[in-house]
Amino acid sequence: MVKNSLKRENPDQERKIAVLLEDLSLLEDYVHDLFTFYPLPVCFVSLSGIILELNPAFEEISNFSSQEIIGEKISKIFGKKEGNEIIRKTVLEGPILGEEKTLFPNQKPPLIVQIFTKPREDEEGRVIGFFLGLFDVTKIKITEETLKKTQNKLLQFLEDLEIARKRAEEEKEKTFDIINNFADGILVFDEEKRLTLLNPKVEEFFRCRGQGLIGKTIWELSSSPYFSSLVDLLGREIREVSREELSFGENLVLEVISVALKSGNKKTGNLIILHDVTREKTVEKLKTEFVSLSAHQLRTPLSAIKWTLKMLLEGDLGEITPEQREYLEKIYQSNERMINLINDLLNVTRIEEGRYIFTLSPTDLEKIVENFLVFYKDEIKKKNLSVDFSKEKIPVLNLDQEKISLAIQNLLENAIKYTLPGGKIKIFLGQKEGNVFFSVQDSGIGIPESQKERIFTKFFRGANAIRIETEGSGLGLFITKNIIEAHGGKIWFESKEGKGSTFYFTLPIKP
Repeated sequence: MVKNSLKRENPDQERKIAVLLEDLSLLEDYVHDLFTFYPLPVCFVSLSGIILELNPAFEEISNFSSQEIIGEKISKIFGKKEGNEIIRKTVLEGPILGEEKTLFPNQKPPLIVQIFTKPREDEEGRVIGFFLGLFDVTKIKITEETLKKTQNKLLQFLEDLEIARKRAEEEKEKTFDIINNFADGILVFDEEKRLTLLNPKVEEFFRCRGQGLIGKTIWELSSSPYFSSLVDLLGREIREVSREELSFGENLVLEVISVALKSGNKKTGNLIILHDVTREKTVEKLKTEFVSLSAHQLRTPLSAIKWTLKMLLEGDLGEITPEQREYLEKIYQSNERMINLINDLLNVTRIEEGRYIFTLSPTDLEKIVENFLVFYKDEIKKKNLSVDFSKEKIPVLNLDQEKISLAIQNLLENAIKYTLPGGKIKIFLGQKEGNVFFSVQDSGIGIPESQKERIFTKFFRGANAIRIETEGSGLGLFITKNIIEAHGGKIWFESKEGKGSTFYFTLPIKP
């Protein structure tokens, strides 16, 4: 009975064993597939450091095929020292969790990896080897290094920025110190024409407190009596001006300079500089008064000398010898030069005082030119000059005849004086663009390039002109320019040294 029972139970056990074996086979296949397709590099290493098995991911990271690396020591990819250290730590100290090591792939640059080890034991608990897993952190390390460098650069930039900020603050303080102690008044308006800065000198000039003015537009500032004059000069749009005067009586005269502030091509505001020229104007006025007084005082005795000499030369006081006549004529000419100089000085003082143009009357410019050509006929003949006067029909203008005659005389006299013998002079009088147009062209000595800017200034004579004609006050062209401009006209010239000069002026036909 027992034997039969056992026989009946054996088939069941056999089936169970078969199922277990099948499950075990399937489990082994599963483990193998898992090991093969596991995305992280994994290998099994013996206690002596020999690589016994590895997955495809390990082949890829090491760049060794399984045939090339199985049977080799891990020192082949980690180096001898590091390979031995991995074995020692795993066997004696237990699993390694995430230590960083350098991996040396086959024919590729080194990689930084984190290693993970797990000892493998037999049935009796003895370590027979270990699993070695790798995690490539090279890109992470590169990113960390890049971030670290970026962080260091950012910190350095912030430090530099802080240093620059401190320097800017220091420069700003220095600038404000300079502005606050500047001898000139300074105002700054933004692009909306609002006052953003003014220094103590402006407060002193305008007798105001700047604190209550900051932020106001230039138009809002016009309610102040001092600012109203400035607004009248500059306008609401704050036009650019150069060295224009603003007078507040004899006690304060300011020279105004207004310039646009720009950032690139964009206008960001306006800078206005107020320079106190009160003392200079006072000195200039005293000088002008002195010159005027001296000239008047000198002209009276010179006129008396002139008429006395004329009476002697004409024989009104008796007969004179040829030798006496020669000396008297020289004295008479010198006296005439003195009178002309005195007249020039008086003309300059009148110009500076703004009272030069007096009487306007209908004036025939063509007749004035012709009269002067007759007056200088002997000088023209003496120097054998060719003079051509071209004219067009022009209207009679309402001018100060005496002053415009003096202007034309100065231009004609210079052309004759500074043209060498045998030279040519061309004069033209006509109309251009609604103006009377006058020009005098000569083939004379010309004006040096370096001296052209000073040609219309007081007491200036070109170096080459002084060599030709030592006598002269240097006031003729200054007076001429002021006469033309006082009539609303314009004067200019073209010249080349050694080739000649051409002086032009225009006068408006309609006043």
